[in-house]
Amino acid sequence: MSEADTSTSKFSSKLVPILTVALIVAAFFVGSLYSKVQLLEKGAVQGTINNQQPAQAAAPQPQQPTKGVASVDDDPVLGDKDAPVTIVEFSDYECPFCKRHFDQTLPQIIKDYIDTGKVKLVYRDFPLSFHDPMATKEAVAANCAREQGGDEKYFEFHDEMFTRTTSNGNGLSDDKIQTIASDLGLNISSFSSCLEDSSQTDEVKKDIADGTAAGASGTPTFIIGKTTASGEIDGDLVVGAQPYAAFQAVIDPLLE
Repeated sequence: MSEADTSTSKFSSKLVPILTVALIVAAFFVGSLYSKVQLLEKGAVQGTINNQQPAQAAAPQPQQPTKGVASVDDDPVLGDKDAPVTIVEFSDYECPFCKRHFDQTLPQIIKDYIDTGKVKLVYRDFPLSFHDPMATKEAVAANCAREQGGDEKYFEFHDEMFTRTTSNGNGLSDDKIQTIASDLGLNISSFSSCLEDSSQTDEVKKDIADGTAAGASGTPTFIIGKTTASGEIDGDLVVGAQPYAAFQAVIDPLLE
């Protein structure tokens, strides 16, 4: 064999492995590119399908009860006790939304419905645990005012506490509660003894239990309706510091 043939043979033997490796690498890149194209096409098609499908409706939320039955127990009444419509309010002296209702909505309700003998308001305590101990203490204080001066004195005390408290659990100090009692002409010795009477706290707990049974879970909650044969109030459940119009919409049909 000539020298030229030998050189060619050696060159060929070296070239074959190189070409083999090159082909393998090229095949790898071609395969990868094909896979990426397939994935992109699949994603585009899937996106088109998804866009064409109507959005799935969100799961329905639990329906807020709209009716309730509440006991009035022996709690304080504002207005004519024979009024045809009753509002039972479950409230918390430290609740900022209750204070908003007191400031913004209650005055108009009193003017249009309570002072005219169409509606009476029964106030029941529903102090929330995260507003305690102030909320329960203030509820007891109002009840102790009632012990001395009946419903009239109760609502005077009620008004003063809502007016003076900054609410949200900040509360009124013992001194401020005593000041309200003094300003309203209560016997301070009897008032102080009443504050320590555990039966007053039991009365508040009973209000909470009755409120829970009526459907209250927050404050303020109102049951607006007429008196049943059993003496309970069966009516619409209004939750929160609603505007005057919300109460008007419930009360007016009951007066027709």
